[in-house]
Amino acid sequence: MSAGWRKALGSVLILLFLAAYIGAATVIGGLVPPVWWAQLAYYLAVGTAWGAPLIPLIAWMNRGR
Repeated sequence: MSAGWRKALGSVLILLFLAAYIGAATVIGGLVPPVWWAQLAYYLAVGTAWGAPLIPLIAWMNRGR
């Protein structure tokens, strides 16, 4: 697969992943107790954890020529 197709496919996959991740984070966030420190901890964790699953995809997109 050429680099252009990998980047195009990877971009679409990133957008689909982020849409699903945001949806899941919102639904689960509604279950967090309405205490400021619990919500802060949850949204800090969720707000930074989205990047970890994307690292292999981004590496695949940039592989090759």
